[in-house]
Amino acid sequence: MPYDEGLAERIRERLGTDPDITEKRMFGGIAFLHRGNMAVGVTGDDLMVRVGADATDEALARPGVRIFDMTGRPMRGWVVVAGSAVTEDDVLSGWIEEGRAFAAGLPAK
Repeated sequence: MPYDEGLAERIRERLGTDPDITEKRMFGGIAFLHRGNMAVGVTGDDLMVRVGADATDEALARPGVRIFDMTGRPMRGWVVVAGSAVTEDDVLSGWIEEGRAFAAGLPAK
């Protein structure tokens, strides 16, 4: 399934020219990595966000959010936000910053 290039471009605009950010095709979509650790990505029309295990339950309580599960094994620490829930720029920016902050706290790969 192709991914929403418009959403990917909105993410690129918000990440700017941060030299610590790279892009990589993953999960049938595109991922944005901070020093080698995935922060956010796009799969289909949705946003993937790495929030960490401790923040998963809080993230799941927000509108349009579900656990990341592509293989039948839910991945704690990762969530998928429905594309319809990130149409507003400030909401998208908040999720991007949450994912980037988590990835920035991990050792570089």
